[in-house]
Amino acid sequence: MRVLLLVVWLLVPVGAVAYHYGPGQSKLKLDQVSELIRNANQLSETKDWTAAQKEFEKALGLLPDDQTKMRRELRLEICKIQLENKQLPTAREDLSSLVSEVEADSNCNPQFVADARSALASSQYYMTWLMRLEGQPREKWEPEIDAAQQNYRLLAEQANNNGDQPTLKIRQEDLESAVRLARMDLGELQGLPLPSQ
Repeated sequence: MRVLLLVVWLLVPVGAVAYHYGPGQSKLKLDQVSELIRNANQLSETKDWTAAQKEFEKALGLLPDDQTKMRRELRLEICKIQLENKQLPTAREDLSSLVSEVEADSNCNPQFVADARSALASSQYYMTWLMRLEGQPREKWEPEIDAAQQNYRLLAEQANNNGDQPTLKIRQEDLESAVRLARMDLGELQGLPLPSQ
Protein backbone atom coordinates (compact mmCIF):
# COMPACT_ATOMS: atom_id res chain seq x y z
CA MET A 1 0.00 0.00 0.00
CA ARG A 2 2.85 2.37 0.81
CA VAL A 3 4.42 1.73 -2.57
CA LEU A 4 1.18 2.60 -4.33
CA LEU A 5 0.85 5.84 -2.34
CA LEU A 6 4.48 6.71 -3.06
CA VAL A 7 3.99 6.10 -6.80
CA VAL A 8 0.83 8.22 -6.85
CA TRP A 9 2.59 10.96 -4.87
CA LEU A 10 5.50 10.96 -7.34
CA LEU A 11 3.13 11.08 -10.33
CA VAL A 12 1.34 14.25 -9.09
CA PRO A 13 4.11 16.60 -10.33
CA VAL A 14 4.20 14.75 -13.67
CA GLY A 15 0.45 15.32 -14.05
CA ALA A 16 0.79 18.98 -13.10
CA VAL A 17 3.56 19.50 -15.68
CA ALA A 18 1.53 17.66 -18.34
CA TYR A 19 -1.50 19.86 -17.60
CA HIS A 20 0.60 23.03 -17.63
CA TYR A 21 2.08 22.30 -21.04
CA GLY A 22 -1.14 20.86 -22.45
CA PRO A 23 -4.59 22.25 -21.69
CA GLY A 24 -3.09 24.77 -19.28
CA GLN A 25 -1.54 26.67 -22.19
CA SER A 26 -4.91 27.35 -23.76
CA LYS A 27 -6.22 28.56 -20.38
CA LEU A 28 -3.22 30.89 -20.08
CA LYS A 29 -3.94 32.27 -23.55
CA LEU A 30 -7.58 32.86 -22.62
CA ASP A 31 -6.42 34.70 -19.49
CA GLN A 32 -4.17 36.87 -21.67
CA VAL A 33 -7.07 37.51 -24.06
CA SER A 34 -9.29 38.58 -21.14
CA GLU A 35 -6.62 41.00 -19.92
CA LEU A 36 -6.16 42.48 -23.41
CA ILE A 37 -9.92 42.94 -23.80
CA ARG A 38 -10.12 44.64 -20.41
CA ASN A 39 -7.29 47.00 -21.43
CA ALA A 40 -8.93 47.69 -24.80
CA ASN A 41 -12.25 48.55 -23.15
CA GLN A 42 -10.52 50.96 -20.77
CA LEU A 43 -8.69 52.59 -23.68
CA SER A 44 -11.99 52.87 -25.57
CA GLU A 45 -13.54 54.71 -22.63
CA THR A 46 -10.74 57.30 -22.86
CA LYS A 47 -11.21 57.44 -26.65
CA ASP A 48 -7.67 56.22 -27.34
CA TRP A 49 -8.91 54.41 -30.42
CA THR A 50 -5.54 53.43 -31.88
CA ALA A 51 -4.30 51.80 -28.68
CA ALA A 52 -7.67 50.11 -28.09
CA GLN A 53 -7.64 48.69 -31.62
CA LYS A 54 -4.14 47.28 -31.09
CA GLU A 55 -5.22 45.58 -27.87
CA PHE A 56 -8.30 44.05 -29.50
CA GLU A 57 -6.20 42.87 -32.46
CA LYS A 58 -3.66 41.25 -30.11
CA ALA A 59 -6.52 39.48 -28.31
CA LEU A 60 -7.93 38.28 -31.62
CA GLY A 61 -4.50 36.97 -32.63
CA LEU A 62 -4.22 34.92 -29.43
CA LEU A 63 -7.67 33.36 -29.63
CA PRO A 64 -7.80 29.78 -30.90
CA ASP A 65 -9.76 29.23 -34.12
CA ASP A 66 -12.38 27.16 -32.30
CA GLN A 67 -13.51 30.22 -30.29
CA THR A 68 -15.80 31.36 -33.14
CA LYS A 69 -18.25 33.36 -31.01
CA MET A 70 -15.56 35.33 -29.22
CA ARG A 71 -13.59 35.85 -32.44
CA ARG A 72 -16.68 37.38 -34.08
CA GLU A 73 -17.33 39.60 -31.07
CA LEU A 74 -13.76 40.88 -31.21
CA ARG A 75 -14.00 41.48 -34.94
CA LEU A 76 -17.14 43.56 -34.40
CA GLU A 77 -15.44 45.58 -31.66
CA ILE A 78 -12.46 46.21 -33.93
CA CYS A 79 -14.79 47.41 -36.69
CA LYS A 80 -16.59 49.76 -34.31
CA ILE A 81 -13.26 51.22 -33.24
CA GLN A 82 -12.20 51.57 -36.88
CA LEU A 83 -15.37 53.62 -37.45
CA GLU A 84 -14.34 55.92 -34.61
CA ASN A 85 -10.69 55.99 -35.70
CA LYS A 86 -11.25 57.32 -39.23
CA GLN A 87 -10.82 53.93 -40.91
CA LEU A 88 -14.28 53.94 -42.48
CA PRO A 89 -13.51 52.06 -45.74
CA THR A 90 -11.72 49.25 -43.88
CA ALA A 91 -14.48 49.00 -41.28
CA ARG A 92 -17.16 48.98 -44.00
CA GLU A 93 -15.45 46.11 -45.82
CA ASP A 94 -14.84 44.08 -42.64
CA LEU A 95 -18.41 44.60 -41.43
CA SER A 96 -19.82 43.46 -44.76
CA SER A 97 -17.77 40.27 -44.50
CA LEU A 98 -18.78 39.71 -40.87
CA VAL A 99 -22.49 40.21 -41.56
CA SER A 100 -22.38 37.76 -44.47
CA GLU A 101 -20.65 35.22 -42.24
CA VAL A 102 -23.05 35.48 -39.30
CA GLU A 103 -26.13 35.47 -41.52
CA ALA A 104 -25.00 32.15 -42.97
CA ASP A 105 -24.62 30.66 -39.47
CA SER A 106 -28.03 29.51 -38.23
CA ASN A 107 -26.59 29.04 -34.72
CA CYS A 108 -25.49 32.65 -34.37
CA ASN A 109 -27.26 34.75 -31.76
CA PRO A 110 -29.86 36.95 -33.54
CA GLN A 111 -28.97 39.91 -31.31
CA PHE A 112 -25.34 39.69 -32.42
CA VAL A 113 -26.45 39.56 -36.07
CA ALA A 114 -28.56 42.68 -35.47
CA ASP A 115 -25.63 44.48 -33.80
CA ALA A 116 -23.32 43.64 -36.70
CA ARG A 117 -25.97 44.71 -39.23
CA SER A 118 -26.51 47.98 -37.36
CA ALA A 119 -22.77 48.74 -37.46
CA LEU A 120 -22.72 47.89 -41.17
CA ALA A 121 -25.69 50.18 -41.87
CA SER A 122 -23.95 53.01 -40.00
CA SER A 123 -20.77 52.50 -41.99
CA GLN A 124 -22.79 52.58 -45.23
CA TYR A 125 -24.51 55.78 -44.13
CA TYR A 126 -21.24 57.54 -43.27
CA MET A 127 -19.60 56.21 -46.42
CA THR A 128 -22.41 57.74 -48.49
CA TRP A 129 -22.02 61.04 -46.67
CA LEU A 130 -18.30 61.15 -47.48
CA MET A 131 -18.78 60.01 -51.07
CA ARG A 132 -21.29 62.79 -51.62
CA LEU A 133 -19.00 65.40 -50.06
CA GLU A 134 -16.20 64.19 -52.34
CA GLY A 135 -18.49 64.94 -55.27
CA GLN A 136 -18.78 61.37 -56.49
CA PRO A 137 -21.58 60.73 -58.99
CA ARG A 138 -24.94 59.38 -57.88
CA GLU A 139 -24.18 56.00 -59.52
CA LYS A 140 -21.34 55.50 -57.00
CA TRP A 141 -23.03 56.51 -53.75
CA GLU A 142 -26.63 55.48 -54.40
CA PRO A 143 -26.07 51.71 -53.99
CA GLU A 144 -24.37 52.44 -50.65
CA ILE A 145 -27.25 54.48 -49.24
CA ASP A 146 -29.79 52.01 -50.64
CA ALA A 147 -28.02 49.21 -48.77
CA ALA A 148 -28.03 51.31 -45.57
CA GLN A 149 -31.76 51.94 -45.96
CA GLN A 150 -32.45 48.24 -46.47
CA ASN A 151 -30.43 47.34 -43.39
CA TYR A 152 -32.16 49.99 -41.26
CA ARG A 153 -35.57 48.85 -42.55
CA LEU A 154 -34.81 45.22 -41.71
CA LEU A 155 -33.58 46.19 -38.23
CA ALA A 156 -36.75 48.25 -37.66
CA GLU A 157 -38.93 45.32 -38.72
CA GLN A 158 -37.06 42.97 -36.40
CA ALA A 159 -37.42 45.40 -33.49
CA ASN A 160 -41.14 45.75 -34.26
CA ASN A 161 -41.60 41.96 -34.40
CA ASN A 162 -39.77 41.63 -31.06
CA GLY A 163 -41.90 44.36 -29.48
CA ASP A 164 -38.77 46.39 -28.73
CA GLN A 165 -40.21 49.91 -28.97
CA PRO A 166 -37.07 51.88 -27.95
CA THR A 167 -34.97 50.10 -30.60
CA LEU A 168 -37.76 50.46 -33.16
CA LYS A 169 -37.79 54.22 -32.60
CA ILE A 170 -34.00 54.44 -33.07
CA ARG A 171 -34.08 52.31 -36.22
CA GLN A 172 -36.92 54.35 -37.72
CA GLU A 173 -34.95 57.55 -37.05
CA ASP A 174 -31.88 55.97 -38.66
CA LEU A 175 -33.95 55.00 -41.69
CA GLU A 176 -35.39 58.52 -41.98
CA SER A 177 -31.86 59.98 -41.79
CA ALA A 178 -30.71 57.68 -44.58
CA VAL A 179 -33.68 58.67 -46.76
CA ARG A 180 -32.98 62.37 -46.09
CA LEU A 181 -29.31 61.90 -46.99
CA ALA A 182 -30.26 60.34 -50.32
CA ARG A 183 -32.67 63.17 -51.15
CA MET A 184 -30.58 66.05 -49.85
CA ASP A 185 -29.15 68.58 -52.26
CA LEU A 186 -25.33 68.70 -52.28
CA GLY A 187 -25.34 72.37 -51.28
CA GLU A 188 -27.51 71.54 -48.28
CA LEU A 189 -25.22 68.66 -47.35
CA GLN A 190 -22.09 70.81 -47.52
CA GLY A 191 -23.67 73.29 -45.11
CA LEU A 192 -24.17 70.65 -42.43
CA PRO A 193 -21.57 69.58 -39.86
CA LEU A 194 -20.16 66.08 -40.32
CA PRO A 195 -22.27 63.62 -38.37
CA SER A 196 -20.70 62.00 -35.35
CA GLN A 197 -20.47 58.26 -35.22
